[in-house]
Amino acid sequence: MQQAIAKAQTLIEALSYIQRFADKIIVIKMGGSVMDDEQALTDILADVVFMNAVGMRPVIVHGGGKAINNAMEQRGLEVQFVQGRRYTDQRTLTVVEHVLCNEINRHLVQTIEALGSAAMGLHTLSSGVLLGERLFLTESDGRKIDLGFVGRVTQANAKLTRLLCEANTIPVIAPLARDKTGGRLNCNADTAAGEVAAALKAEKLVVVSDTHGIRRDPKDPESLAGQLSQSEIQDMIASGAISSGMLPKVEACLRALDAGVNRAHIIDGRFGHSLLLEIFSDRGVGTLIQK
Repeated sequence: MQQAIAKAQTLIEALSYIQRFADKIIVIKMGGSVMDDEQALTDILADVVFMNAVGMRPVIVHGGGKAINNAMEQRGLEVQFVQGRRYTDQRTLTVVEHVLCNEINRHLVQTIEALGSAAMGLHTLSSGVLLGERLFLTESDGRKIDLGFVGRVTQANAKLTRLLCEANTIPVIAPLARDKTGGRLNCNADTAAGEVAAALKAEKLVVVSDTHGIRRDPKDPESLAGQLSQSEIQDMIASGAISSGMLPKVEACLRALDAGVNRAHIIDGRFGHSLLLEIFSDRGVGTLIQK
């Protein structure tokens, strides 16, 4: 009986969140080792299907870096990174597109459909929604670094994405963009998710990865910050407390907040149903960033 009462209390706690977020768009960025753990991946997608079933409008943006590395190694291609960005020549781009579109995106769509919701993959081999331009990095002496077919997202097709949401279909977006000439560009998935959330004026951006959230001291596991403001984030970036792999995630959150998104979250997808716990409970499981 006590277990049944506890379940009822949990449902009542979730009710206010279900009502508050009805018909609101929630952008979920999926990446990290979560993408390689089939059980963790299924748990997160079950959470997404639940959100859709109770009237929310989830939109997924996914990465796939480890799978791309494995595919390149199997083909005898060298994996090169420049300042944290994957150098992408034509052969690398072909592998990236195949892995992201034909393997990962298709698998996500099929899993969502098996769990009971409609879904549609949006990428450069179907109806793409991301436009971009070539990205160049800068050396300390001011010289530009050419990364090949690497881009940054400049625009996301909010109209098409919203139409799918209104049709009760979950958009699943791969981080590949088209430039003005129709060429394909490999984009950072965190950055792409921030641009998608900004274009949609989403209620929330949730970055699901294999990190617990943001630590005030990167070396201290006990320093996890449950909530941070934009100004606190900027201070932590300036001090170096936020750097490397966490930096693009945080920058995506800040981009979304600047565009009118109300809240951004960074959570660990390795814990079962962490997305539901973050969205539907009074105590979240990651770091909340808000203005």
